[in-house]
Amino acid sequence: MTYANSISLTRPFAETVGLVKEALGEQGFGILTEIDVTATFTAKLGPEAGESVGDYLILGACNPPLAQRAIAADPDVGVLLPCNVVVRRGRGASETLVQAIDPATMVQVSDAPGMQAIADDVGARLSAAFAALPAALRH
Repeated sequence: MTYANSISLTRPFAETVGLVKEALGEQGFGILTEIDVTATFTAKLGPEAGESVGDYLILGACNPPLAQRAIAADPDVGVLLPCNVVVRRGRGASETLVQAIDPATMVQVSDAPGMQAIADDVGARLSAAFAALPAALRH
């Protein structure tokens, strides 16, 4: 089972983060949370743990109208929200990886009426955000 969509970009990590946020915003997603995994591992487990993951950020992206529809269809689906978008770059890597959960996962765990249409809408918006990145980032 594939549960993530991924794209590799050839720009630096920080620049990629900014462009990912912009692309998500253009598709109606706001960023509710930012989890700096590198900083957390460094603070809690030591510098070696932080260095081992390289640059690693989890963005909690939310499109409120779509989230409201999903929760109205199946209140339990909230455990899958917000949509996590990961931006990561391993130590010494030449590319930055951007990943997002495949919204079809919602349909695999919930058979609520209307969930397929919601997942399709979320998927189309995430795909459009990813599609906007190569033009801005690829050399």
